[in-house]
Amino acid sequence: MFDVITFGSATRDMFVISKDFQAIKSDDFVSGKGLCVSAGSKIFAEDIVFASGGGSSNCAATFTLQGLATACVTKVGDDPGGNAVIDDLKKLGVNTGFILKDKKFKTAYSVILSPPHGERTILVYQGASHELRKEEISWQELKKTEWFYISGLSGASSEIFESIINFAHENGIKIAVNPGEAQLKMGIDRLEPLLNKIDIFILNKEEATRLTCLPYNAEKEIFKRLDNWIRGIAVMSKGPEGVMVSDGRDIYSAGIPKSGILDRTGAGDAFGSGFVAGLIQKSKHKKPDASAIEYAIQLGTANATGTVQHLGAKNGLLKKGEWGPWKRVEVKSYRI
Repeated sequence: MFDVITFGSATRDMFVISKDFQAIKSDDFVSGKGLCVSAGSKIFAEDIVFASGGGSSNCAATFTLQGLATACVTKVGDDPGGNAVIDDLKKLGVNTGFILKDKKFKTAYSVILSPPHGERTILVYQGASHELRKEEISWQELKKTEWFYISGLSGASSEIFESIINFAHENGIKIAVNPGEAQLKMGIDRLEPLLNKIDIFILNKEEATRLTCLPYNAEKEIFKRLDNWIRGIAVMSKGPEGVMVSDGRDIYSAGIPKSGILDRTGAGDAFGSGFVAGLIQKSKHKKPDASAIEYAIQLGTANATGTVQHLGAKNGLLKKGEWGPWKRVEVKSYRI
């Protein structure tokens, strides 16, 4: 019996750190800035770091470190990168029996280019984790869990999103979702019937604004709309401004600890899975109360703060009972 089964991507990540990466301002780039190197030159790297990543993999790591029996559903290539991902999860204690190997597609790969100061740039090969098919999943074996945690599903894998939610709903399995771009593009007409089956729905502020079609700073109105759609808890992360959470009756808010940031890769996964882990620990088979939600916010925030101190999405994740050197964030609440 599992406490949590995660769904989503699994990647092999390589971080490349070089002082020769130069940021330039230009309207030729969507963000208004570009990361550049001298063409035709040999560029030296001060360091490289290999790690495993991807939403399903990262979140499974958090749940296991928090003492929850966890399995991971994803697909990797039948290659050294895939073996490395599986080995990382096995070392942590994650059940890897549901991870599939694809002989056609290589393991998803990300190369993270990190200048000494400034935003990282990520080169992404989507690979095998975007090719997970409904008929490949051992559905009957997945009944043996309390929770499903669904992170972003892209490519062909996005087609199983509705099947996962409907299967969980039919079998009394609680559902937490941190949607990806493909899920948000479904539109509210297709999403709304699914949101009514979800226990925890996690978005960042930009995603919440897009989904609700409301102004960026209309936070109360955004939550009113989300609460009408979602049967459970709505979570909206706000980056350096912290997080807001609604249980349909009260809105909770918290900032983030003062800390340095080395790399933000995996911070969203660390917060989302940390929040859900905290809620499971404090509520188990009962409806989450205010104290459970406050604890979940504090754990998710501490977990995300831990991971941004390191290169690699799993490095810095907290073990059960750990909180890092930071004070727990203060959580405020008010009645809707």
